[in-house]
Amino acid sequence: MPIDAAGALAAAPRVREIAWDHKDVQLYHLGIGAGRPATDPGELRYTLESRLHVLPSFATVAGGGAPGVIGTLSMPGVDVDLAHVLHGGQRLRLHRPAVPVRGRARASSRVVAVHDKGSAAVLVLRTEVTDADGPLWTDEAEVFVRGEGGWGGERGPSGRPSPPPAEPADHVVERAVREDQALLYRLSGDRNPLHADPEFAARAGFERPVLHGLCTYGAALKAVVDTLLDGDVTRVRAYRTRFAGVVYPGETLRVRMWRAAGRGREETERGDAGEARGALREVRVAVSAVERGDAPVLADTVVRYG
Repeated sequence: MPIDAAGALAAAPRVREIAWDHKDVQLYHLGIGAGRPATDPGELRYTLESRLHVLPSFATVAGGGAPGVIGTLSMPGVDVDLAHVLHGGQRLRLHRPAVPVRGRARASSRVVAVHDKGSAAVLVLRTEVTDADGPLWTDEAEVFVRGEGGWGGERGPSGRPSPPPAEPADHVVERAVREDQALLYRLSGDRNPLHADPEFAARAGFERPVLHGLCTYGAALKAVVDTLLDGDVTRVRAYRTRFAGVVYPGETLRVRMWRAAGRGREETERGDAGEARGALREVRVAVSAVERGDAPVLADTVVRYG
């Protein structure tokens, strides 16, 4: 069997040293669509080194990119065809208020779950990143592998995306995706040919190369930060999504946002040592492709902030 679940779960963590600086941050921001209009003060926070703030989703590419889809396929116990693989979901938790503009850290990655969905397998790859001052962030990627289920393992949580809230969104913004967006974004580390090579995309079942899911993930977070958090990237504490569909370069993203209301939607944030840091709120987000009848792109998406 190409996926040895027991072997993947028992394998020792894969550890690597990562480093990044302002040029990596700026390239990432440009890759997710920042810098338009180029002279807008709000955009200069993402593009000009003298004013630079780091969007937390940069964590997914810091040091050349978290292992993610490509890295999961090289983990012990995993031997599958890249053309059968899809990125199913992503979770990020920040352990400090801000990702530094430049840094050097240690990234430790391991498979923490393997689910048997019958016709497919889902692997969860967790990456813990720490520097000399302690934990920076924890990142989890869910990797969906078609045709690799059916060995009798645990099914795990439902992979079916939930519908967005029925009530009208509190805010709706639209963001155009450039024709060359995937070519620019891949320079931050994700060289999966699905996003650049038409022949590979056709073999994987797509009419043409698709945008990286993590590019849409970053663009959606930027929309939330700019719209609801006054551009303050340090307020983001956690961010999760499920990839519900693809985006083709040149399309328009519609980002709908609902502020959580009512009791039970807020809680006290606590640090790794257990100290209270204040109340957390959350906003639910749904992203769709405008030109394809609002086809869902990101679902079950939540930004938690302080």
